[in-house]
Amino acid sequence: MAKSNILLHPYVTEKTMNYMAGTPTQDFKDGNKIEFVVLKEANKQEIKVAFEKQFDVKVKRVWTKITKDGKRATIQLAEGYSAEDIGMRIGVF
Repeated sequence: MAKSNILLHPYVTEKTMNYMAGTPTQDFKDGNKIEFVVLKEANKQEIKVAFEKQFDVKVKRVWTKITKDGKRATIQLAEGYSAEDIGMRIGVF
């Protein structure tokens, strides 16, 4: 599978903006996360590799869920990398 085609677009809501800013929520205690709509066929490892290559960062963990909008991946960045910086680069802010 082509790595550049896995990440379709960022998924932006008020809740996902809180993930980036590091505001604790009920579901995810740590911040520094960003959420993307991804290909339904992609697994967590493929999503991790595609994100690391596209944004030149290290990923700590990936969660996925399938919704009516498609498959979404919540990506937590490793220490020393900022989800807010990625959000600025892709125009979320």
